[in-house]
Amino acid sequence: MAGNAPTASEYVTHHLGHFNNSGHPQENIVDFSIINIDSMVFSIGLGLLTIFILWLAARKATSGVPGRFQGFIELLVEMVADQAKGIIHSPESRKFVAPLALTVFVWIFLMNAMDLVPVDLIPMLWTGIYSAAGGDPAHAYMRVVATADLSATLGMSCGVLLLCLYYNVKIKGLGGWVHELFTAPFGSHPVLYPINFAMQIIEFLAKTISHGMRLFGNLYAGELIFILIALLGGTATVFGFVGHVVAGTIWAIFHILIILLQAFIFMMLTLVYVGQAHESH
Repeated sequence: MAGNAPTASEYVTHHLGHFNNSGHPQENIVDFSIINIDSMVFSIGLGLLTIFILWLAARKATSGVPGRFQGFIELLVEMVADQAKGIIHSPESRKFVAPLALTVFVWIFLMNAMDLVPVDLIPMLWTGIYSAAGGDPAHAYMRVVATADLSATLGMSCGVLLLCLYYNVKIKGLGGWVHELFTAPFGSHPVLYPINFAMQIIEFLAKTISHGMRLFGNLYAGELIFILIALLGGTATVFGFVGHVVAGTIWAIFHILIILLQAFIFMMLTLVYVGQAHESH
């Protein structure tokens, strides 16, 4: 955004734009031709960081008195293991699902924590790089909070849906699951088959959409509030600067709870949905 200073509306609009493969903001809610490159880079990068952190903890684990890092990771492992044990009663399934839930929790927490990075820091650095490469700085979009991107959160919830479908077939058998699709929740009667099937599909869709939308909505709102607080600091007044610092500090402290809570909720719903796939109606 070179030249004259942007208006408040232009500033907010620019910060909510994604760097994607099309070169222009997405116009439709669903557009599979557009890939938000910034969300992909930060989500994959933080996913790799998550794997590295957990691998490092496993590599440095000792049977003696644990250090702070090992103790913290062990605390997380025990917390997730206890939750998984109370929801998923199959020990065999927990061998995969519990580590997956731990990975999901750490990964989403790290993606959420990007909201605590100063709003203009990374976009400003990206604008300089983009301009140096010959690009128009007005189109140097960059969003760093992947969980504030609906396509990313719905992608993760769709991954959970696929996992649920897998366990439905694995635990109940293909025939048993298909039978359940047409006979639950209202009973096994040919007249009720279409209604049962429709209810089952609606349940799968509702759980998947709400799973992704919940995370997206909370992080999008948090990101927007940080942007509005940054606008307050750009008023070039003492009151604006003081208000920016005070409001930004208070919201950042409160937001730490939000990013932790949303990571925990997404992890817990993952366990709950996979646990439901193990149960028969």
